Amino acid sequence: MLTVFTPSFADEDNTNAQNLSVKEIAARLSPEKFRLVMLNENTPDPRIATRSNTRLLRWRKRGNTVPIMMKLLREPPCLYFFPREGPLDDAFFMLRRFLHLKTAVVSYVVSGGLYNPEPVRPLLARNVREADAVFANSKFLSELVLERLGRESGVRYDGVDRRFYFPPPPDACSHKPAVVLFAGSLRSYKRAAVVIQQAARLRDADFLIAGKGEEEEKCRILATREGCINVKFLGHLTSQQLGQQMREADIFFLPSIVEGHPQVLLQAAACGLPAVAMNLYRPEYVIDGTTGFLAENDDELAAKLELLIGNPEVRKKMSEAAVVHARQFDWDVITRQWEEAFAEAVERRRAQ
Repeated sequence: MLTVFTPSFADEDNTNAQNLSVKEIAARLSPEKFRLVMLNENTPDPRIATRSNTRLLRWRKRGNTVPIMMKLLREPPCLYFFPREGPLDDAFFMLRRFLHLKTAVVSYVVSGGLYNPEPVRPLLARNVREADAVFANSKFLSELVLERLGRESGVRYDGVDRRFYFPPPPDACSHKPAVVLFAGSLRSYKRAAVVIQQAARLRDADFLIAGKGEEEEKCRILATREGCINVKFLGHLTSQQLGQQMREADIFFLPSIVEGHPQVLLQAAACGLPAVAMNLYRPEYVIDGTTGFLAENDDELAAKLELLIGNPEVRKKMSEAAVVHARQFDWDVITRQWEEAFAEAVERRRAQ
């Protein structure tokens, strides 16, 4: 049995995209083959809490690095999965080098802004450079890892949690006016302000903004200034609530310019929601012209959104195609691929 540690949280209410991915993998890892160690701050996902051969390490408000590293050194894991860029990861990499630990590292690159011209963050570069195996969550990111960090990487897609994200009933009707949904943290690079700008331009549609963040107040002020009575702020939604909102909407709109391979586009597709997003990060969860549109610039983004709002038949056709496309991203299949990668990385490390 291989022991896998990940500095990820098992918390049921943690909706961070990176943690969501790890939780889905953790919940499906074979308990006969893998012992799992991960963190928790609040109530853990019951699928993980009740999983046999699982240990949850309590995360406190401060002072976590030393006690957690002591536990890891007493029982070194076979594998450290998905290192981040925090003090705990710093301590682990330093001690692995100093003590010549046989713990393998599998790094997962999910963004890091590699498509931007700024220098790669040193800790992200370390996670890639010192890993025994590296994977990206899209083909485009895998290409960028090679181009910018000189390291070949495999591809492991994120899947979709079908407990929450599934199509509406076959007899569900399109809305009049059309309902446009945005979901994401309200940070500047997510560009929720663009949603409001489009709402001011396309007043025959209703716009819903799901999420919280430092840009929320600015967005509310902008909506008021533009007289956008067709904009509604939903706040933070649980996965169950977001899935329901997606099934009740007509279009998913994501003008964000900084992403890795956003799971929310896959979640929307699984709910039968055609998407309009930027092509900057080459998302494979949207097939341009078939399940939605990928825009090269803001003018195209606006034009494609307007096209979908005005064409319910196009929306219906894309909705059906999106559901079919989302079916290939099955967490059970993806987890088996991770299990193979874990075993190979451990074997490679032990052979050194």
